[in-house]
Amino acid sequence: MSRRAHIAMVSIPAHGHVNPSLELIRELVSRGHRVTYANDAAFAEVISGTGAELRPYRSLLPRDGAPQTRWPDDMVGQLDMFLDDAMSMLPQLRAAYEHDRPDLFLYDIGCSTARILAENWGLPAVQLSPSMVAWEGYEQDMAEMVEMLRTEPRAVAHYQRYSAWLQECGVAETDAMLFVGKPPRGLVLIPRVLQPHADRVDRKRFTFVGPCLAARPEQGEWKRPHGAGKVLLVSLGSAFTHQPAFYRACLAAFGRLPSWHVVLQIGKHVAREELGAIPDNVEVHPWVPQLAVLEQADAFITHAGMGGSQEGLYCGVPMIAVPQSTDQFANADQLVALGIARRLDTEHATPDALRSALLQLTEDPAVAARLAALKRELRTEAGAARAAALLEQEFRL
Repeated sequence: MSRRAHIAMVSIPAHGHVNPSLELIRELVSRGHRVTYANDAAFAEVISGTGAELRPYRSLLPRDGAPQTRWPDDMVGQLDMFLDDAMSMLPQLRAAYEHDRPDLFLYDIGCSTARILAENWGLPAVQLSPSMVAWEGYEQDMAEMVEMLRTEPRAVAHYQRYSAWLQECGVAETDAMLFVGKPPRGLVLIPRVLQPHADRVDRKRFTFVGPCLAARPEQGEWKRPHGAGKVLLVSLGSAFTHQPAFYRACLAAFGRLPSWHVVLQIGKHVAREELGAIPDNVEVHPWVPQLAVLEQADAFITHAGMGGSQEGLYCGVPMIAVPQSTDQFANADQLVALGIARRLDTEHATPDALRSALLQLTEDPAVAARLAALKRELRTEAGAARAAALLEQEFRL
């Protein structure tokens, strides 16, 4: 038996980081635990829907509905933004939990601030990763990127600032790369097949529990139009959606393509008028309930964020990966290696290339067979129930 515990989940205001945690939070609440969830108030409704209690903090990160701030195009700029947010978050979290300390901090990979508090207060902490994790030999395999981060002046300044902050915070590990990338304990919410070099991941440090997915009625429904032959979903997620030229290329590629119905999500930063004429077989939305659409789709054009990648696998749809930033390029390559996707970088995503990739993927019986096997594998993983049981071991009587 495990006792009723107070679990504090800490995440950043980004759908790709919040959505993967929701079913786990719902499972923990259903087991009788009290769960508080620290995040920006913009996510209050989706968090309260799990039965958790929002602990609001003000985030500095860009998010939907806040066009005055946008993600930098370069990696170091993005890392600086995450660090600024972490420094701003720490005193807010300290105030929120000083007089209501949890039994366990559960924190998203983008919120290592929670690990600082856990160490300061002598509490257990578990990292929740919605993306790939470091493996043994990571620095050697990713030598070019690691070398850039350790030698490029702006990157050096970033990590010096990060390490100095960790020293001020009094934590044991002050190497910023190791502090973020190698937590003492972590649960990985992705399918093992999407983890590079999965056989070299430290099993004592990380446990793969697979995606925690379920129907999301609170996000609304989507119904396949009557008479639609095949359905294609096009979405670049929620953060990197300012791509009107790419959307126009999709319209040229798939507009009036026989037997295909297209669901095009364009985000909040592109006006419908920028797309030109919309063909009759295309519906355009700033946002769609992605999982609901994918459950009925026949193909998916995605930026290859980890959330979308695993949802595509979970629903068994072939994917065209058009990566936009950071880990999306590696995710795209992993999907290609699985034999169920094609990668087209944005500059190569012409109408002809997009149309050709779609038809090749959807007409290949080997792709269909591989997708069916992967779908069965993901649907039989324990997901939220196993993850919750593992967390309960951290505070078992």
